[in-house]
Amino acid sequence: MVLFLSFFLSFIRSTFFLSERKREMLEDLEDLGGGGGGRDPNGGPTSSRVTSALPNQHGRVLLGMRDKHHHRRPEERAMMDVKVGASSSSSSSSVVPGTQRVHVKTFGCAHNHSDSEFMSGQLQEYGYTLTDDPSTANLWVVNTCTVKNPSQSAMNTVIERAKTNDTPVVVCGCVPQGDQKAKELEHVSLLGVSQIDRIVEAVERTLRGERVVMLEKKALPKLDLPKVRRNKRVEIIPLSTGCLGQCTYCKTKHARGELGSYEIEAIIGRAKLAIEEGVTEIWLSSEDTGAYGLDIGSNVAELFKALVDVLPTDQSVMLRLGMTNPPYILAHLPAIAEAMRHPSVFSWIHIPVQSGSSKVLDDMKREYTREEFEQVCDYLLKHVPDITIATDIICGFPGETEAEWRETMSLIEKYKFPEVHISQFYARPNTPAFRMKRVNTLTVKNRSRELTKLTESYLPWTKLEGQKMKVWITDIAADGISLVGHTKSYSQILLPGGDENVEKYMGKSAHVKVISSSRWSCKAEIIEDESEVAEIQTTNLHKRIALVESAGDTSNLNKKYGKKIRPKKKDILADVTEDFDDAYALRVQRIDKLLRCSEIVFGTTLCVASLGMLYSKLVRA
Repeated sequence: MVLFLSFFLSFIRSTFFLSERKREMLEDLEDLGGGGGGRDPNGGPTSSRVTSALPNQHGRVLLGMRDKHHHRRPEERAMMDVKVGASSSSSSSSVVPGTQRVHVKTFGCAHNHSDSEFMSGQLQEYGYTLTDDPSTANLWVVNTCTVKNPSQSAMNTVIERAKTNDTPVVVCGCVPQGDQKAKELEHVSLLGVSQIDRIVEAVERTLRGERVVMLEKKALPKLDLPKVRRNKRVEIIPLSTGCLGQCTYCKTKHARGELGSYEIEAIIGRAKLAIEEGVTEIWLSSEDTGAYGLDIGSNVAELFKALVDVLPTDQSVMLRLGMTNPPYILAHLPAIAEAMRHPSVFSWIHIPVQSGSSKVLDDMKREYTREEFEQVCDYLLKHVPDITIATDIICGFPGETEAEWRETMSLIEKYKFPEVHISQFYARPNTPAFRMKRVNTLTVKNRSRELTKLTESYLPWTKLEGQKMKVWITDIAADGISLVGHTKSYSQILLPGGDENVEKYMGKSAHVKVISSSRWSCKAEIIEDESEVAEIQTTNLHKRIALVESAGDTSNLNKKYGKKIRPKKKDILADVTEDFDDAYALRVQRIDKLLRCSEIVFGTTLCVASLGMLYSKLVRA
């Protein structure tokens, strides 16, 4: 076989005129066929790496060619990149996979950013060059968000710009998964939310001129994929995909589907790897953190306990909890409070309420009332000192009256949440809310302005002025100079920048004194005096001891939640600290209703069929 391949390639070379690029490709084929010449810097044959790297023969050939060029001198590789970029519109046979530049653009939530980081990691590992400059890229990967109209409009603008520049595009994320027939997605490659582990294949085929559509739902991508982090000090770990809700306005459900949770072992493995790689913050991401594990017989209490156990004891790595909806955390409030009191966990949580009116919440099918949301907030504010609660509000949901809007305003006035994400209602196609009668556009805008004015009127961080505290520094501010740190409550602290401070403090913790505050952040100076730092540490230790004593013995709370007792919802509201899982109760109620309906339908059908058979016998008799 080897002799035949060598003879065949020699015949082609002697018969036809071959360009330098085609000769190089044939040499690569000879290497893979065992013809010799293909060696890595250590003297080993390239084919040994090729076989173990990709699962199919086609992939092996492509990786083999990439490996050969990867070991060229830097100036030769740069020349090759120029030639490939110049010939991207020519014959597909001239495209050498793994040598092009790729620009990755991401819209949406932390989960989307995590997906982009996984895709970027795979592309870079294969040999593609990632670039922040779209004008120099041979292909764009656009990871999309379908939550609001503006985010999808921004996606459309990016796609049109790429088409104008004749740049191939792979569109990923929630938009193609939830609405693949959208007009804007014609003639571009599409990659579904569960297909991110096939990004290299999608990019290769798109660069060859194909339109790739990979939207089939499959098992969750593994968490051990290579990753290129947007911020190399912050690891975003997706806990699950999808949710258990049926919100009438939500388009994301169409894309992400029902809840699918990762096993705790996989999440812990990812966290350990990130810690080994030097991250200083770990963010948990999910469409609903509180619902984690309900599909695999686990829960957030078990997860938080396992995660906290692997965090370094010196607080060099901090954990940030993700977004959670009220229905699925009522029974887990003690465990969540216990987690956020841990020294290595930020006292910050995102609980979107969407409206302060129980009537509007019912129209949204949010599965909780205002009173339940307040119960969650009151419990956490009482049991987690200095906690920061972030929330979301939708202004002008269909049918929302002025009185119902006043209820929302009163809720924000009562709690004065430091972070309120305000959104006007956007009717997303193919959702139940799309068909509801809408509030006048001008009214919606006025409500949005009114709420914005309210949230900007109070100053939640003035209480920090003059205080000395510990912060964790992970980023550079928008001014390009100041360092960005976060307190235990995740309030943003701006610190003096400069090369010296970046080198000394970036990715580390420091003790600071807050000198001023604004609506969204504080400014502070770094404390250099070691005796002053020691005094702060001693004070903080005494505070933690007092906190544990006041909280009582909570060491065994997590063990309780292994029991899957499923009471009625009214019992859940009576006492959120009881030993049960309200999320199961809510789901079981829905399932029970469906089962009862099914039993009625089946019984009725059986009776009708029996009567029909009896009637037939009587007629024949």
